[in-house]
Amino acid sequence: QVQLVESGGGLVQPGGSLRLSCAASGHSLSLYAIGWFRQAPGKEREGVSSMGLSDGPIHYADSVKGRFTISRDDAKNTGYLQMHNLKPEDTAIYYCAATTSWIYGLVPSQYDYWGQGTQVTVSS
Repeated sequence: QVQLVESGGGLVQPGGSLRLSCAASGHSLSLYAIGWFRQAPGKEREGVSSMGLSDGPIHYADSVKGRFTISRDDAKNTGYLQMHNLKPEDTAIYYCAATTSWIYGLVPSQYDYWGQGTQVTVSS
């Protein structure tokens, strides 16, 4: 099975940018659809973006459309989430997830494998 490790989180001012990485090991990431999720304190985990195999269909939550971009580099076994124009409401722990299923999207239960998360804080 695949293991996932996120990195790239941190503290950024409103309007700033961050790029999160999701490094996979144990199995080729090319076999998995990937998703990014986030969870703020006291809130449920929500889907941010997802991408299928071989740059397949991409989904974004309405709240991040036009600001976030998901991508993958299967040669590096790594997925990415580029985030621009960050807002305080984007503050959360961000998780990457993977599934071999052809049915994937922004629902956490669709994914089988999860990273440990990386904290993103947007504050002045």
